[in-house]
Parts: sequence; C-alpha cells; structure tokens
Amino acid sequence: MIAENNYRCSIVRIEDCLTTEKSSGGAMKSYRKELWFEVPTRRALINITPKVETCLKESGIKEGLVLVNAMHITASVFINDDEPGLHHDFEVWLEKLAPHEPVSQYRHNVAEDNADAHLKRQIMGREVVVAVTEGKLDLGPWEQIFYGEFDGRRRKRVLVKIIGE
Repeated sequence: MIAENNYRCSIVRIEDCLTTEKSSGGAMKSYRKELWFEVPTRRALINITPKVETCLKESGIKEGLVLVNAMHITASVFINDDEPGLHHDFEVWLEKLAPHEPVSQYRHNVAEDNADAHLKRQIMGREVVVAVTEGKLDLGPWEQIFYGEFDGRRRKRVLVKIIGE
C-alpha cells in the first residue's frame, strides 16, 4: 500500500511503518455502550471517569483501548484535572474565545442560538482514547475524563467503545 503526502509530494510505504505484537492468545473483544446526559443548564463539566471505569469492568477487557466520544456537535469529551478552580478558568476562557452573547454575532444563529457551543466543542475536542492496562484506565496523575456540555437542556449521548483482550 502506498500513501502520498500532497504537501511534499513524497511517497511513503505504509508497510515500513507498521509493527506487529504477538498476542497473549486471547481473542480480540469489542464492547459498546452509550452514556446519556440531560444537563439542566446551558453549560457544565461532568467527571465521567467512574462511568467509563464501570464500562471497562463490564467489558472484561484487560489490555486494549477505550474510545470515549461525544455524539453531539455541541458537546465535548476531554481529559484534565478535576479541580473547581480549573473548571472556572475553562468557563471564563471559553466564554472569552466564543462568547454566547450577542447571539447576532454568529451567522449560524438563524433559528438557533448555539453557535458558541459549536466553537467551544471544537476547542475542547470530540473524543479521548485511553490505554487499558491490567484492566484499568491507564491515566496519568490527576487525569480524569470529562463530558463538556456547551448547549444543554436536552438529551445527548457519549459513546464508550472498548477493544482489546
């Protein structure tokens, strides 16, 4: 297989970049679950690490990867510290970057008033991928997984997909 890099017009052989690992003999498993949220406020940051850990336990997967992604374009999933001061700083910073009002400043806001939520999601990200090692999320010190809601007051979902052995 050959891939072309249009920016430098060089050709790279994909095979040269691949490595294989020997399996421990277990079969690859796959697990999928949707987490639903209905936040009563416009914006919120919710620590969903315990919910993802529950999914991991249910999956029985000991070694692999967890994908956690927001299935809505005005919500986010990201990793950071669970510290109230930092959450406040995120709120202030995001509001400076993409203020909700005046809603007339955005072309998107014709029948809606949530253009700022789309921009905030773009900044904070759509998903995270976390390694699974010995049946646990392989997070660094202080790292937690968060659901960021930027246009709440309706049901939205987060997909948890776990693959591994």
